[in-house]
Amino acid sequence: MLSVSGKKVLHIDRNKYYGGESASITPLEDMFTKFGSTVPDEVTFGRGRDWNVDLIPKFLMANGSLVKLLIHTGVTRYLEFKSVEGSYVFKGGKISKVPVDQKEALASDLMGLFEKRRFRNFLIYVQEFSEDDPKTWKDINPQTSTTAQLYDKFGLDPNTKDFTGHALALYRDDEYINDLAIHTIRKIKLYSDSLARYGKSPYLYPMYGLGELPQSFARLSAIYGGTYMLDKPVDEIVFENGKVVGVRSGNETARCKQVYCDPSYAPDKVKKLGQVIRCICLMDHPIPNTKDALSCQIIIPQKQVNRKSDIYLSMVSYTHQVAAKGWFVAMVSTTVETDNPEAEIKPGLDLLGSYKKKFVTVSDYYEPTDLGTESQVFISSSYDATTHFETVCTDVNLKNHEHKDYIECFKFQEDERYEKLCIS
Repeated sequence: MLSVSGKKVLHIDRNKYYGGESASITPLEDMFTKFGSTVPDEVTFGRGRDWNVDLIPKFLMANGSLVKLLIHTGVTRYLEFKSVEGSYVFKGGKISKVPVDQKEALASDLMGLFEKRRFRNFLIYVQEFSEDDPKTWKDINPQTSTTAQLYDKFGLDPNTKDFTGHALALYRDDEYINDLAIHTIRKIKLYSDSLARYGKSPYLYPMYGLGELPQSFARLSAIYGGTYMLDKPVDEIVFENGKVVGVRSGNETARCKQVYCDPSYAPDKVKKLGQVIRCICLMDHPIPNTKDALSCQIIIPQKQVNRKSDIYLSMVSYTHQVAAKGWFVAMVSTTVETDNPEAEIKPGLDLLGSYKKKFVTVSDYYEPTDLGTESQVFISSSYDATTHFETVCTDVNLKNHEHKDYIECFKFQEDERYEKLCIS
């Protein structure tokens, strides 16, 4: 994005592959080696080069920030996407489709008859809501009222509030309930608008895995004069009078005005806020009770399993060119709350049925200690447990809006270029 806006950019990665912490690992043998497992034979898992396994799997909201960003910068010329087939929520011990319109609300098995009508009225309100037209607010000001007051106006019961906040608005915990209603309305409209784009779910996923995203950005950056260096160690970020002036690798120092990096490159400028556990499972079948969907997301709201944060499941398959024929890659993740992280994801693993191999990681979650405006070192937060990119894009936009010169890079305009997003 900086290259496209005319900045002179050097992009350094200590790894031999694109994407850093969120890379796609190929061939499959490298995945087993990375986790210290015995390398499999081709008879069991098929050809290793047919696999592209994401270390931190995430989906893109079809009408969300990352898709707009990709189109705005022109990265989409290097990418092809596939719609994710289903979006589900776990309630009362079973998996149910997330209802997002009036018809689905009335047919949903998540609610009783009278609750369906109340929820239908709530969805109609959200769909007809316009921030610029107070007539659509209907006796409640979302700019001053809380989400709890909005729910109460429509008489929604606790279970409906639960899946609405977590499966539609995609909040990670229940803190949002006391936040302004306008924020929840925006999130539900984003979900609904994303679903309307391409059909079965609001999510998209790039063919050949998420590793295609950083590779595509690197290609675009190169066209505009950017330089990319893989397998280049970073030994020191050099400062003078508290402001960054360069980055040292061995005996070489690249002089610069700003540095953008993840927390691992600036450990003295970040604070640990918690941990995230992720479990990647290789399976030879789709997730049960999802109508044999070849890709899907399932959210387990916190209250369904007596937790403080949600559990997320995502699954992609051979149809996305990330696995050998007939194979599926599922991921279960959540924010760590106890001393036994693996026990915390058990409700998610139980939904997968059987799996042939699993890889478990527990990662520290970091955030920068300051905005970076003084030092000119802008540090991203670690990847959270969510299965979508909205929180990541919010983080990137906030970091860069601190530096006024770059605001134009991050203003997204919807225009005819939107339809150039290639959906297979």
